[in-house]
Amino acid sequence: MNRPPLSQLHGYLRNMTDKRQAGKVLHKLEDILFIAVVATIANASCWEEVADFAKTRVNWLRQYIELPGGAPSHDTFERTFKWIDGKQFERCFILWMREVCQEKGFRVIAIDGKTMRGSGDKALNKRPLHIVSAWTSENNMVLGQVKTEEKSNEIDAIPSLLELLDVRGAVVTIDAIGTQKQIADQIISQQADYILSVKKNQRTMYEDIETLARMEGSNGYREISHEYYKTLEKGHGRIEEREYWLIPDVKWASWHADWKGLGAIGIVKRRVIKGSETSEEMAYYITSLKKNVQQFATGVRSHWGIESMHWTLDVVLNEDRRIVRKDNGPRNLAVLKRMALNIIRADTTFEKASGTRKRFRACMNTDYLETVLSNM
Repeated sequence: MNRPPLSQLHGYLRNMTDKRQAGKVLHKLEDILFIAVVATIANASCWEEVADFAKTRVNWLRQYIELPGGAPSHDTFERTFKWIDGKQFERCFILWMREVCQEKGFRVIAIDGKTMRGSGDKALNKRPLHIVSAWTSENNMVLGQVKTEEKSNEIDAIPSLLELLDVRGAVVTIDAIGTQKQIADQIISQQADYILSVKKNQRTMYEDIETLARMEGSNGYREISHEYYKTLEKGHGRIEEREYWLIPDVKWASWHADWKGLGAIGIVKRRVIKGSETSEEMAYYITSLKKNVQQFATGVRSHWGIESMHWTLDVVLNEDRRIVRKDNGPRNLAVLKRMALNIIRADTTFEKASGTRKRFRACMNTDYLETVLSNM
């Protein structure tokens, strides 16, 4: 072995607990995990393809890891991802991303959930796994994830994920399901700011802000103190206009004292013009930001990036079509996919290419694969 591992990730994988019986181990645990990540980047979509990659590229892999037992079989990969501790694997991922993003810097962290449809089984009455992820658009990366059994449990999962993340100085954005007083308290306690979406699950708050927008919005909010920002985008045969208002006076609301750090109400109006058709929609927020409407606008826009990440996991990495249901397999596979996604998206040498094309090139060209890995 004449060169060190290409990625910091391999070093973090060494910290995973290996529960296998000593003396009967053919492959190092960190090597199995590392190969799985690299093979997934290089277009592998099932354990058989991961094993094919390992066998085909075994000499290339030996430049970076020892592989004393040769290339692991597909059964080895599948068994390993079933038994390794999902919580520890998630923690390993988060620690790795904390180091990567500490170097690159980040400001807005979006938190949202996604259901892995391929992990459920109606015949066995097994619900699909739901993963809550944290995303930073500045780095275009997933910072970490925790699992929950269903979407309704996101309220419990979000605090657990926040505890694992270093969010100091960041702006945390969460959709309406996470607009909870205890979550706002925790974000402020962790020295971060929040932008929380307000929908009808917070009925009183929603109706109050909707009334404010209706009464004051008709005259451009001229009668109340506010900051205003507008963006206009043209492309794909349509014009998209967004208007943002940040209103720092919150004391009129009966609920304002219940939300720790509450600094302002945010209102967004989105207008889309496509040919002769025009559509409009309103969105409401509460935020600890007391001023700087452009920062508020950046936070709102950045949150939409996590939806793009979910789409990429489905389309580029086939997350919903891959059927893995047993033991810790679904949870660990979700971590694996997000590790691979981060590494793919970090590459700027093939910048204009889609994730699908990057994976195909990594499969065909080990020089490009090395470049992708070395970016991390």
